[in-house]
Order: sequence, then C-alpha cells, then structure tokens
Amino acid sequence: MNLRNLIPIFDDSVSNWALEARLLRWLTFIWLFVGLIILFSASYVVADVRQGDGLYYFKRQILWVLASLFAFNFIVNRPLQKILGASHWFLGIFLLLIFVTLVPGLGKKAFDAARWIALGPIPIQPSELIKPFLVLQSARLFGQWEKLAWRVRLTWLAIFGLVILGILAQPNLSTAALCGITIWLIALAGGVPYKYLAGTAIGGFALGILSISIKEYQRKRVMSFLNPWADATGDGYQLVQSLLAVGSGKTWGAGFGMSQQKLFYLPIQDTDFIFAIFAEEFGFVGSIVLLLMLAAFATLGLMVALKAKNPIHRLVAMGITTVMVGQSLLHIAVATGALPTTGLPLPMFSYGGNSMIASLIGAAILIRVARESSEAEVVPLHRPQLEKKRQRQRRRMF
Repeated sequence: MNLRNLIPIFDDSVSNWALEARLLRWLTFIWLFVGLIILFSASYVVADVRQGDGLYYFKRQILWVLASLFAFNFIVNRPLQKILGASHWFLGIFLLLIFVTLVPGLGKKAFDAARWIALGPIPIQPSELIKPFLVLQSARLFGQWEKLAWRVRLTWLAIFGLVILGILAQPNLSTAALCGITIWLIALAGGVPYKYLAGTAIGGFALGILSISIKEYQRKRVMSFLNPWADATGDGYQLVQSLLAVGSGKTWGAGFGMSQQKLFYLPIQDTDFIFAIFAEEFGFVGSIVLLLMLAAFATLGLMVALKAKNPIHRLVAMGITTVMVGQSLLHIAVATGALPTTGLPLPMFSYGGNSMIASLIGAAILIRVARESSEAEVVPLHRPQLEKKRQRQRRRMF
C-alpha cells in the first residue's frame, strides 16, 4: 500500500470515487472542522484554569484526530470484505475490555460509572470503540439470516446481549440503549420476522425500566428531567444551565467564544453538553444549519444503502448512519431537555479520543460502502496495476 494514501490530503484517488463517497468525505471533514472549532471555544477557559494551558484539551484532541485520520484513510481504501472479515475479532476484544472495566482496580471511574481502562496516560473506553464493529457484525448476521443455522444465530444474539448487558452494568444506559436500538433496526431492515423483533423490543424496554428502578442516580435524572426547575440547584442544575445556554443564543447567537455558560456554570460543557455551548454562540440559525448537516449526512447514508446491491453492505450503511446521526440527535435532545440527562458525546464535537476514533472509523466504513455500491469503478491504490488492466481490456476488444 502507498503510505501517501494514508494521509487524506495526499489521497489522489478521491477524484475517481463515486459522487456519494466524495460528498460524504467532504461532509465528514466539515463536520470534524466545525467540531474542533467549537471544542476550542468550549474547553479553553476550563483548560486554562485546570491545566494552566487553555489549549490543553484542544491539542490533545488534535493528536487524536491525526491518529483517527490515518485509520480513516486506511479503511476507505480497504476492501469492505476484508473489514467485515476482521470485525468479529475487534468485537470480541472490545467485549472483553467492557467486562474488564467492571473489575475493581482495573476500571477507571468517573461520575460513579466505570467506563474506562487506563493504559498509562491513554484512557480506553471500549463501549465507544465497539460501536462500528457492532454494526459490522450485526450486518453480517442479519444480512444472511435465512442462510444461517439456529446455533449460529443464537450464538451471535447471545454475544450481542452480552455487549448490551456489559455496557449497562458500567452503568451506561444511554450507550446500551443506542447499541440495542441500532442492532434492532439492522435486524428489522434485514427482514427478521416481526414476532422476534416485537419480543426483543419489549424485553429491551423492560430492561431499561429495570435499570432505572435499580440505579438511584438514573431515577433522579428522570425525575429532574420532568421538572428541572423544581431543584434548579440540585439534580436539575445541569439541565437548567444547559437550557439557559441554549436560550441565551436567541436567533443569531452570542458570537464565537462569547458563551457565558462555559465559565464554570455548565458542567462538562466540552463533552456531554457541548451542543449547549454551540447553541449559545451560534444561536437558532447555527443550530438549524447543524441539523441540516446531519440531515444531509443521513440522506447520503440512505442513498448509499439503497444503491447497495449486497444486502450486508446495505445493512452496514444503514447501521453506521443510525449510530452517527442517531447519537447526534440524542445528544441534542439531552441538551435541550427533550430527553433525560445522560452522558452521550456529540460525534466529532465532544472532547475524547475514543469517540473521535469511533466516529471517523464509522464515517470511513460508510464511505467505503459508497465506493463499492456505486456503478462507478473503485480505483485500486496502485495506478500501474490499473493501467495494465485497461491495456488487457483494450487487447480483448481488438
């Protein structure tokens, strides 16, 4: 493989990609660029006070972006069949790591949730990293559901169940729900009988209710979500401050860098509530533009899925689109008080290397599907090989 092709600005094969693939690539980079701008604004004051360097979080995020972009370009230039063939290994590794986070002393806690493993200075969050591979493996299962024996079906369904239960035990209800809904939608698109889907949906809903009933902090979040102003300085404080940030943006926003809520009024404003800072600085108009960008990404993802001739590829495109756009909408819903407060990052906006890696890997997989699903030729990495192929085709013609 030509190493230059691992660097996005040197990837000269892009001009030969299908239209949807090129549009998704540019839309991903725009999404990433805007996210970095907002993170710079949202994190500067906090980083300056806590770390003595206002650029501390921003510089670390840049390093994660550079590493993620290498993975991004590797995947968009890799045959999807090979990526699918390796997905079960990554799924198994991250599933194991999810349960490692539950081991006292190994899992790193934050806000009473053990979701990380510390590898020196690098925190690993397996529940984030597993998402794209969960989509790939779900597509492999449900894309050939009718051809598989029940033993194989039940084995993988049990593994998916372990993934959700492991994430739920951390506890991380929002990510567990997102993963469960994504698998369910892929199964629906794959043609799994409705009787199985209905039973799974009821079971998942009951599991969520049980988790809220057992976990006191989750129950408090739901109660404060119903009326945050009843305890504006206690359980409802975070949501109240987020709503104040969103409302303060008005039509055009306070202007870039001019947010007041990021001055230690709104907690974790650079991760779980970064949309509130975006809405405060860019207002209603900026928020609508962001939603239109998400709508464009979702539309392109759906077009790629509809064009895909391979059923597994179709389900991969639908699953990745669901994860990226669905998680974004859930984050926005939390920040605006439409859903109970929960820790769900905004893809390519929120601070965190694990979320960045998972987001760019997901986008790369979708772009790869777009390249292979189009009638346009997928250009090999080595142009001399392409030229030899064309010469052989000319000889056959004459």
